[in-house]
Amino acid sequence: MDKKKLEDLFFYLFISVIIGGRLGYAIFYNLNFYIQNPFEILKVWQGGMSFHGALIGIILTTIIFSIKKNISIFKLSDLLSITAPFGIFLGRISNFLNKELIGKPTEFFLSVRYPNEDFFRHISQIYEAVFEGLIPAILLLLFYYKLRVKNGFITSIFLINYGLSRIIIENFRVPDIQVGLKFNLLSQGQLLSIPIVILGFYFLYLCQYKQK
Repeated sequence: MDKKKLEDLFFYLFISVIIGGRLGYAIFYNLNFYIQNPFEILKVWQGGMSFHGALIGIILTTIIFSIKKNISIFKLSDLLSITAPFGIFLGRISNFLNKELIGKPTEFFLSVRYPNEDFFRHISQIYEAVFEGLIPAILLLLFYYKLRVKNGFITSIFLINYGLSRIIIENFRVPDIQVGLKFNLLSQGQLLSIPIVILGFYFLYLCQYKQK
């Protein structure tokens, strides 16, 4: 890919992450509030972004860009999947430092106690930083440079790992107050991660058995 195409892609992806992440948060996590206060959606500086919304934006942008520029969708998505875990890692570290998305109370020795609390909590943000970010960042780089894998394999592994990690680790995280648990069992993040796992396995099937 030449430099101009690369610059265009990053610009479109940046926009898609902001718009997709913000709309995803409004739709998935606080729909009633934003229906009544639609202009609040524009106040991105007040926080509220959804990974799943951003992912939808990235997928749509990648598909459109690859078709218009005549570039393999899987080749493009593999490159994006290699870089994504590093961004996720930094995002989760930021969540920890900002005391966001806090963990459930625990007596586990790896824990944290926040100001004005007399009990310890799971460091769920660090769990996610490691298993959604650090570990896949290393493994996907090794797959890309050391193994001869088919186009789409890295994308599928990224999606499967993120979805499963999110589903498992959110058991240690306090659910979003305004959403709670769906069916008294799953958080909104867990529920939204199920289609990601399914999509990952579907991509794995396509790249391993259907790709020429």
